[in-house]
Amino acid sequence: YINMMLRLPVFLLQVNLFVASIRDNVGVAFVPSTKSLTRKEIQVLARKGAMSRRKQRNAGFDNSKGFSVKNENNASVPAENVYSLPALYDLAFGYRSYEQEVEFLIETHKKYSQFPAKSILELAAGPGRHSLEALNLKDSPVLQVTALDSSPEMVNYGENLARNELDDMSSFSYELGDMRNYSFDKTFDSAWILLGSLQHMTTNHDVCSCFQSTHKVLEKGGTLILELPHPRETFSMGECTRNGWEVPLEDENGDKCGELEIVWGDEDDIFDPISQIRNFTVSMELKNNEQNRHESQSVREVVPLRQFTNQEINSLAILSGFKVVAVFGALDMEVDVNDDEAFRLICVLQKAE
Repeated sequence: YINMMLRLPVFLLQVNLFVASIRDNVGVAFVPSTKSLTRKEIQVLARKGAMSRRKQRNAGFDNSKGFSVKNENNASVPAENVYSLPALYDLAFGYRSYEQEVEFLIETHKKYSQFPAKSILELAAGPGRHSLEALNLKDSPVLQVTALDSSPEMVNYGENLARNELDDMSSFSYELGDMRNYSFDKTFDSAWILLGSLQHMTTNHDVCSCFQSTHKVLEKGGTLILELPHPRETFSMGECTRNGWEVPLEDENGDKCGELEIVWGDEDDIFDPISQIRNFTVSMELKNNEQNRHESQSVREVVPLRQFTNQEINSLAILSGFKVVAVFGALDMEVDVNDDEAFRLICVLQKAE
């Protein structure tokens, strides 16, 4: 029942934790469908993810509904934003190949720093999937990981996820904080800002503050690796387009019971070419089969996100004590940023001597 566009890679999700989280949020348990994909198929699906502009009209759902969550009195209240629903956010990005991406991040750091990444800092970490994969990856040099996010719900979810996935919690910590202004009493070999999270820094001051905070906690020669949309998306933006994808869901018996529909950017979004900020419409709807007694639930908000160019990153890096040592078109060393198949801007910044 799933065509190639909807098939997912093996989703590295502890089912018990996911089921508990979804049950808390919407009152019913769902399990993501797990279908294995080749590297090429993963790249194709990734192009339809949160940092692509592929137009998909007529998604067929109402964005006006509000997603309900439970408060301390077990009463339904509207969700504040998509980041306050970490279980659904985690499911929405289940197409990511975390193992391959973390291998790239670790290998890229070693190539340009000349020393292994034993300690990692992931900023705006969300569920913390890359952080956990860095610790679980076979033959990984990573011994210690710290994640940071400004969402209390994400931090709580990531900590619970870590307790289910890690044998030794002493190797992992998750801190609540603002990536624009933070500090630690320890240093790291490499820092990561993935999934376009730097786009939330809509001013140069915000970006420099983030970079400077990171510079202070990196070891000499350490790396800061950024994942952003490819600049050609900005310069070809004659009009805003809808970008959406679907995640099929199965119940505990393996039967299809619904799907999660995601829109990450819509046709009515406003793009300001002066500030390079697009007001992204972000919505998720959890749709159940008709025989399921629970109604569909959805959340929708508009998020201002900055579109970066490579030269901007270069300039902001220099101002903050970094130099850009490499640029790629995907989290894959084989994809050059100028390739036709390049769909992301991966910048490797190194702490200047």
